[in-house]
Amino acid sequence: MKNNLFLAPMVGVSDTPFREICSEQGAGLTVGEMLTCNKELWQNERNRLKQVKPQIPGPQVVQIAGSDPQMMAEAARLNEAMGANAIDINMGCPAKKVLKKAAGSALLKDTDLVEKILIAVVAAVDVPVTLKIRTGWCPETRNGALVARIAEEAGVQLLTVHGRTRADRFKGEAEYDTVAAIKQEVNIPIIANGDIDSPQKAAQVISYTGADGVMIGRAAQGNPWIFNEIAHYLETGTNKFVTPLPAKAKIIQSHLKKMHSFYGKVKGVWYARKHVAGYVKGLPSAQEFMPGFNASESGQEQLELIENYFDYLSIQGQGAIAA
Repeated sequence: MKNNLFLAPMVGVSDTPFREICSEQGAGLTVGEMLTCNKELWQNERNRLKQVKPQIPGPQVVQIAGSDPQMMAEAARLNEAMGANAIDINMGCPAKKVLKKAAGSALLKDTDLVEKILIAVVAAVDVPVTLKIRTGWCPETRNGALVARIAEEAGVQLLTVHGRTRADRFKGEAEYDTVAAIKQEVNIPIIANGDIDSPQKAAQVISYTGADGVMIGRAAQGNPWIFNEIAHYLETGTNKFVTPLPAKAKIIQSHLKKMHSFYGKVKGVWYARKHVAGYVKGLPSAQEFMPGFNASESGQEQLELIENYFDYLSIQGQGAIAA
């Protein structure tokens, strides 16, 4: 990998087009959207598209989720055969539909099952196996250090820790004391995740926890250039890396083209709306711009609307504000 900055596997966000954009904007590793371990469901369009490999220089990482050790092992084997360079196991997702299947962060309640799943998956593949967890099921049972020890003993080669429990979901502030404690417990690389939304915050978290890198989630949506900005800050200690307004417009247009191509003329236009809402959030006249953009049903028109909007910002002298 070119650096220690990871893009989180956000469902509905970290698809193939966005992973390519984030890789181009400095992410050293991007993890694919969570994929069910039930291979019978892989033929539906959503899961099929999750398995399309992005055109990136870094490793192809597939994240799988489930609660049955043998199904997880089989899913890992099949994804390795389809070109995965690493298998990431999801034990951090707090979504209710995932928890109902006793998967994601629900597994943190059952460390015996955690161990069985990890041992089965590691034994099933030759590529590295990594793991993503939360600090525990709830604030009263932060057992992340125990899970980390189990993971290391099972052969997991890297661990990402989101600084919240399952019960916290995405509320409140992430805490990094548990991440720091986990780093002291094991010898495998630890990646810190949660509320890392600026170059300064990334540096602070790495310094405080001793983590080997950071994973960026929500802060990358609408802001993929954050990876270049963090990389520059970690290397130089200065915050001088600024993505100019015209460059942002070209990056957004490139992202739209990728979505139009990947999802097709209709769905590509639909999915572009969500991402563009993130790109323009907080910019001048964004509230006036978005209704017209959302009404567009043409990919070419979307590209022109972005160009016109950013030209307008430049003419209005808003470059410094937007940057």
